[in-house]
Amino acid sequence: MNTIKSLVLGSAAALVAMSGAQAADLPIKAKAVEYVKVCSLYGAGFYYIPGTDTCIKLGGYLRAETSFASNGQYNNAVNGVSGANNRLSNYFYSRARQDLNIDTRTATEYGVVRTYFDATFTWTSGTYGGTGSAAGGTAYSSAIGLNAAGTATAGATSVNPTDGGIAGGSLGVYYAFIQFAGFTMGKAVSQFDAPWTNYPGNNFDGLWGGGGTVTGVNQFTYTADFGSGITAAISAQDATQYYQTNLWKVSGITAAGIIGGAYGSNSYGGNVAPDIVGMVRVDQAWGLFQASFAAHDNHTGYYGASETSGHPGDKWGWAAQLALSIKNIPTGPGDTISIQGVYTNGASRYNAQSLVPTTYAMYGGSSTPGVYGTLAFAGLSDSVYVNGGEQQLTTTYGFRGAYTHNWSPTWNSAIYGSWAAVSYNNTAKGLICGSAAMTTIAGAGFTCNPDFNISSLGVITRWTPVKNLTFSADVAWTNLDQKYTGNIAYPGSAGIAKPAATYQLKDQNSVSLLLRAQRNF
Repeated sequence: MNTIKSLVLGSAAALVAMSGAQAADLPIKAKAVEYVKVCSLYGAGFYYIPGTDTCIKLGGYLRAETSFASNGQYNNAVNGVSGANNRLSNYFYSRARQDLNIDTRTATEYGVVRTYFDATFTWTSGTYGGTGSAAGGTAYSSAIGLNAAGTATAGATSVNPTDGGIAGGSLGVYYAFIQFAGFTMGKAVSQFDAPWTNYPGNNFDGLWGGGGTVTGVNQFTYTADFGSGITAAISAQDATQYYQTNLWKVSGITAAGIIGGAYGSNSYGGNVAPDIVGMVRVDQAWGLFQASFAAHDNHTGYYGASETSGHPGDKWGWAAQLALSIKNIPTGPGDTISIQGVYTNGASRYNAQSLVPTTYAMYGGSSTPGVYGTLAFAGLSDSVYVNGGEQQLTTTYGFRGAYTHNWSPTWNSAIYGSWAAVSYNNTAKGLICGSAAMTTIAGAGFTCNPDFNISSLGVITRWTPVKNLTFSADVAWTNLDQKYTGNIAYPGSAGIAKPAATYQLKDQNSVSLLLRAQRNF
């Protein structure tokens, strides 16, 4: 019995020892790792990048839209095949866009280090233009269309509609900048711009009356914060992409160019000096006030084909702008009025923001005997000169603004508008109007004056049924008030299928509709 008892107890001990050993071999359950941790330092949507003290936020939007009677860039139909107003003109354009942005921030002993990147993937329908063939052939352009003179725009490509390439797909880098210790370095909104850039209350892209770089401009900026909502900035920014219009050498003027709003060959030299921009802003509960100033260098190429031909000296232009926004006005909670005004001399893009055309050619019908149709054309420049002469700077001024009213938490509407004037000095007018090309097209009763006014008026209504999803309808009217009068002997344009004939010079109008659905995230 004692022997059996000893065997049982020994077996039990062995079993306990074995189970203990096996338990020791099992992995211990690890404490859950917090891979994603909310970062509350910089507002909603930020998270810590695992293993770092850097916070990141991902955002963007997806947009689907269709415009009717526009020029494909969501201005009115003011040039190219859109302005031709014939069978080559698109009745509508469609666009789909995905925007993605990445915002990172890290707290340091010098303040917050921030990087910001924003890019878009966009598909926009293009248009057809005439090839000039006797058979009436056309070619598709995936780069929106033809310019005012009826020739293909830069980057335009003709494609076979059946090969899947009938599209204007593109990738755009809007913003890419670093902010540190008050400095902004990279591609960001210009310090000259009002906070609403081109959009005081609209979706429509075609308002004059102030600067606007909604896709950013390369810059090196220092911003000082004085507290109480008062800030000031000084900036050096690259003018090449967004702040140059035309430096017209009238020696290269042609009849076809004039009709398209081009008064010579465009003769830029290299980029030798940045635009210098200063800004002061006051942000308060009632709204904001901003004053901006810019200096812009106009640097041409040579008079002729070689450097021995000489060149005109550089001329600095300038622009000044005032902007005012008043919030929560008595008409309703959240209602806003935003207005701005600008004056430029030799720096026209600070009035004609980066999305508006710089050449115009708008056609209409005519019932006058002996007249084929009506036409309004105009062109914008920073300066005008002729071989052996100096630059003559172009003057512009204008304003834009909007009133936004909230009908309910989910509905709002805005009325918006703009007006601008472009004025050439007497010397520039003499060079343009005295050219042989202008004499060639002058018809009965013709008077030459390249000055023009341009104005727009629109209304938009938005519906936001759920947070971050908005549907909108935007109707805009644009009037081109040219200063030419009489008739011209139009030389014809194969690209827009306009025949050589007599045209009456007459102000023109265009009305467009933009429908948009947008989901922000």
